[in-house]
Amino acid sequence: MTKIEQLKDWIQSSDNIVFFGGAGVSTESGIPDFRSKDGLYAREDFKYPPEEMLSRSFFDSHTKDFFDFYRKILLAPNKGPSKIHHKLAELEKEGKLSAIITQNIDGLHQQAGSQKVFELHGSILRNYCMKCHKFYSEDTIRETDGIPLCEHDKGIIKPDVVLYEESLDNHVIAEAISHLQKADMLIIAGTSLAVYPAAGLIDYFKGDTIVIINLDPTPRDKIATLLIHGSISQALCD
Repeated sequence: MTKIEQLKDWIQSSDNIVFFGGAGVSTESGIPDFRSKDGLYAREDFKYPPEEMLSRSFFDSHTKDFFDFYRKILLAPNKGPSKIHHKLAELEKEGKLSAIITQNIDGLHQQAGSQKVFELHGSILRNYCMKCHKFYSEDTIRETDGIPLCEHDKGIIKPDVVLYEESLDNHVIAEAISHLQKADMLIIAGTSLAVYPAAGLIDYFKGDTIVIINLDPTPRDKIATLLIHGSISQALCD
């Protein structure tokens, strides 16, 4: 039995799977990942290092530069949900997948039809005035030049994404932990498992079966019951 056949067999026999995903899940939708050799952080064509531009201190001190980068890179057009996103939504409808815990901010899981999605790092689809908390869609940010300002009080409209130096949402963390503790199978895919505290959440899993699917090795490969260094779509969808 091949690794992919083994994975499919386990999925068929499980009814409480949690999927923990990172940037590699969305690369097939045209969204670049961050830490691979060809990822966003390897690029040198920006005025400042990408990791610096995604920090709260940079947002506060170089707000216009932040939004120029944010529009160009994080709001860049994508192809919509990939077959990975659709497969996970299908598994949820079949009663096999209980939750998706994602480090991504693109909202593609919801677009594919998934209902139980915990976004550890927020979403580009939600934006709020920093003064009055009025909601704005991503189109407002996309269609504005410079710093987007609230029509009500001229406060800065900040994307509801977790920047470096900011804390994760406690409610989202609690829900993610609860689902991990109840799951009988954990599939980890498309993540370097290098970003904490998000990566540390997998330690709350109490089940027996951990599958890691990633192109590159991760620091946690040794905990995997099944390790696949390859394409997520080939492992899950073919």
